[in-house]
Amino acid sequence: MLPSTIRAEPLTAEAFAPYGDVIEGPSAPGRADDLAAVLVGSDGRPGVHVLRAAKGAALPLTVARMERHPLGSQAFVPMGSGRFFVVVAPAGEFDPTAIRAFVANGRQGINYKPGTWHHGFLAANAGDDFLMIERAGPGENCDFAHLDKPLRVTG
Repeated sequence: MLPSTIRAEPLTAEAFAPYGDVIEGPSAPGRADDLAAVLVGSDGRPGVHVLRAAKGAALPLTVARMERHPLGSQAFVPMGSGRFFVVVAPAGEFDPTAIRAFVANGRQGINYKPGTWHHGFLAANAGDDFLMIERAGPGENCDFAHLDKPLRVTG
């Protein structure tokens, strides 16, 4: 049975691993390499975009629809200190009882594995910029699933 409310948890690489990669720089001077598996399929190419958040989101959130990109991964990385919310469910047949929510701390980005169900992007602050890397190329690469009853995400 689908719960009516779930609690958002801090984003960690371990907790997010079933859905993709957490992209985070080093804690000391230096480089952090190979942080995400950017996948575009055999006929795709990486599309690099900048997304400016039109509006800000805050907890509690209401989730009524999820989406997935079956042909490639999709990454979001703050270009400043942009916090954002991540609502996900495992790839495969959509299971609303498996939805989890995370809060990125403003220094973290994420990369969804192909087919991972997720809510549309939810920046905490309007006007924040995010680097977005996703598959560009032929084919239908976005599916939607609607929840029978909206889910509330709290902090």
